[in-house]
Amino acid sequence: MFGALELGLIYGAMALGVYLTFKVLNFPDLTVDGSFTTGGATAASLIIAGVNPFLATLAAIGAGLIAGYITGLLHTKGGIDGLLAGILTMIGLWSINLRIMGKANLPLLREDTVFTPLRENMLMGGWASIAILLVFALILKFAIDWFLTTDLGLAIQATGNNKEMIRSLGVNTDNSTMLTLALSNGFVALCGALIAQYQGFSDISMGIGLILVGLASVILGQAVFGSRNIFMASLGALLGSVVYRLIIFLALRAGLDTNDMKLTTALLVVIALLLPRWGFLKRIPSLRGRGNRAAASVPEGTTDMKDPAEVADIPAGATGARPGKEI
Repeated sequence: MFGALELGLIYGAMALGVYLTFKVLNFPDLTVDGSFTTGGATAASLIIAGVNPFLATLAAIGAGLIAGYITGLLHTKGGIDGLLAGILTMIGLWSINLRIMGKANLPLLREDTVFTPLRENMLMGGWASIAILLVFALILKFAIDWFLTTDLGLAIQATGNNKEMIRSLGVNTDNSTMLTLALSNGFVALCGALIAQYQGFSDISMGIGLILVGLASVILGQAVFGSRNIFMASLGALLGSVVYRLIIFLALRAGLDTNDMKLTTALLVVIALLLPRWGFLKRIPSLRGRGNRAAASVPEGTTDMKDPAEVADIPAGATGARPGKEI
């Protein structure tokens, strides 16, 4: 259980990155599968070379930023469809990741990592490590919340909502798109670097199908916790990652074959997409938020007032004004 919570919080960085592109920018970025491995490969290679693990993690973030920027460059300046641009970058990163690692797998079991101090002090696998990772995940979440409320962040949100409109106001949507893709893949690469150090190895195939995991976390979290504002949307993405890992943990404990994990993830995404339509989550106002409900009454003087027959029991065909009210 503790391991699932730790993984859920670490993968929260990846979920926040996916949230930036798919929800904020409205861009189907498939670079994630490649940039995740790039982060793990970069960090592992530098750690083996003797670089401080924290500096190696920062370098992994830089590699992710470059990967996302390339996707944005292909889309904005090259005129390539966004979906295809992400696929092209992802495919190219496969060979680049092999070049970075030199082979398909790099073990880190005897190397110092960012988790070494926690392991040496017997803090891993307990509430102490979960608290530390929770603080780390919340720092990333609040950083995104703050960024999206700046002028640049508002321009990015507007780019995702209506690119033509915000472009007419003088905003360079190409730069907004490239920046968001770079930031998103920077978060994903950070997650890849941390996962490689957490599990003790970096593998060329560690990012395969990760975009589905990210979507499952974001969709599942926002289906349960809602997305009526930035705070709740990013919180939903973060907690969705934890919920997803807990579901996978419980599925494995129940005896589910590990070969069925991808199918399980796909089913989770389908269920998360269908639950709001079935109306099940609408009965849980504490989770979905009361702010999504319409107001029970409308102030007088608005054009959205109820029919007079409903408000004052006046026959529907009456044309007179209500007693005591000026027209």
